[in-house]
Amino acid sequence: MKLPSPPVPRFLRPTPRRPGDNGERRDGAPPGKEPAAKPSAKDQAVEGGASVVGWLDERTGVSPIVRAIGYRKVPKGSDWYYTFGSATLFAFLSQAVTGVFLAMYYEPDYSRAYESASRITNEVFLGELVRGMHKWGATVMIILIFLHMGRVFFFGAYKYPRELNWIIGVVLLVLTLVMGLTGYLLPFDQRSYWATIVAVNLNSSAPLMGPYLADFLRAGSEFGATTIPRFYALHMMAVPGLIAALIGAHLYLVVKLGTTAPPWVKAQKKELLRDEV
Repeated sequence: MKLPSPPVPRFLRPTPRRPGDNGERRDGAPPGKEPAAKPSAKDQAVEGGASVVGWLDERTGVSPIVRAIGYRKVPKGSDWYYTFGSATLFAFLSQAVTGVFLAMYYEPDYSRAYESASRITNEVFLGELVRGMHKWGATVMIILIFLHMGRVFFFGAYKYPRELNWIIGVVLLVLTLVMGLTGYLLPFDQRSYWATIVAVNLNSSAPLMGPYLADFLRAGSEFGATTIPRFYALHMMAVPGLIAALIGAHLYLVVKLGTTAPPWVKAQKKELLRDEV
């Protein structure tokens, strides 16, 4: 029979080792290594956004396009004159957004068009603001597109190899004017009615295609109940779709061909070349 061992005195018992002794950390990490900090809410949001962007890029391959747009060379001497194109694009987007909200309440009917436009201004919440933005935004867009084309012309940016981009810009100018014409009739008050009649009669005086174009705009030989729906369809769907497609082609050519340097920078380069020779 095995006898029990006698109790060990307290002063002879081994002291239990605690975390932190012999260089060990209390959290169990090896000596000399800091514990990983808990990510903050901002870090988690950034990591989540990066994972979403990576997921989209893996399936669409859009990152080369974004890099080509955002990291392209800009000629020396570029200043605020080069912002007219971007400002025109912003004006078009503003027109598109405000136009969608107006279309929710507008009725393209011969007998209710004026009442619906009046209701938007006087009764709909923020209707007067949105309609004012759309009305004056159209004028601002036309002014900006003329300024942009004037800058391109005086800077010689329409020359080789950017002739096609200049042609697209001219077509965009014409379509913008068509947008202004087709939208001017939609409130259907006395001023818009008679101004549109004058504009369509001017189109009908053009040779060959003039009379056919006027009949197409009026949806008949005279202004009638089908004229407003015809103008509304052109103003809301046909012309904006063409403008959006041509803007895409325009921006593609700008990214592909780049922008030209200001004429004074070109003159300085020529002088330097002459001095070197």
